[in-house]
Amino acid sequence: MRVKDVRAVLLVLALWLLSGCTALRVAYDNGPTLAWWWIDGYGDFSGEPATRVKDDIHAWFGWHRKTQLPGYAAWLAGVRARIGDSITPAQACRWWDEGRRLLDPALDQGLTTAAAWVPGLTEAQLRHVERRYAKGNDEMRSDFLQSDPQERHVAAVKRTRERAEMLYGKLDEAQLRLLSDGVKASPFNPEAWLAERLRRQRDMMQSLRRLLAEKADRDSITAALRALTERQERSPDPEYRAYQQRLTDYNCAFAARLHNASTAAQRQAARERLQGWENDLRALHAATPAP
Repeated sequence: MRVKDVRAVLLVLALWLLSGCTALRVAYDNGPTLAWWWIDGYGDFSGEPATRVKDDIHAWFGWHRKTQLPGYAAWLAGVRARIGDSITPAQACRWWDEGRRLLDPALDQGLTTAAAWVPGLTEAQLRHVERRYAKGNDEMRSDFLQSDPQERHVAAVKRTRERAEMLYGKLDEAQLRLLSDGVKASPFNPEAWLAERLRRQRDMMQSLRRLLAEKADRDSITAALRALTERQERSPDPEYRAYQQRLTDYNCAFAARLHNASTAAQRQAARERLQGWENDLRALHAATPAP
């Protein structure tokens, strides 16, 4: 299976934060099962390895619930305290960076866990991963690389609107025009994203095959997976890194513009939404099963 699945599991957790209080609690309690389905969709485990992966996933969630949720709740509380005010692009970037850094311990714990799975991978499983990659790439092309520019723009506006309205509630016509104009001016380049995605996938498969051929021990595998993750977070291609920085800067400014165009009622709705997510995280942590 691929290390990026660990990041994907974390992304699923983040998306649960945007699904509402009751759904968050139910989803997190069912997290080990959902994570297993996600990971097995790539790794295609069976027999004793499947049992081990499931046990490791349960252990990861136990650790995560006990040690990580309070930090997430505190971060939400900090954002909530400021979201009623206008913000700058620098503030938006600061919140984004803080949120990403909060995921680092969970990712590293996941890499350490996944390192134990690598020696048992077979060539058939690696080919299964490659087929799953190909399927995901086709889905990405369908969602982001429409041949008609207007169709592509409409799809991008729809995605952005859904994310904004999840936090602020319904946008008015002026806000929708601001959003559409912002999407149109964005430097986001799905072709470049796909090319980098393909590079990461090749890097992953080459790394896994090399580790298996070398019969690497667990420490060596963990180090290799960390290095691989670093290359996935920071591309070795300087042009792509420069593009990422431009996109990040633009997105921070765009988020600030959209927030600053929100009404007092929308900001109150955002505060209430953040409060609900924060309360849920604290409740989930308080319900940590006794060892």
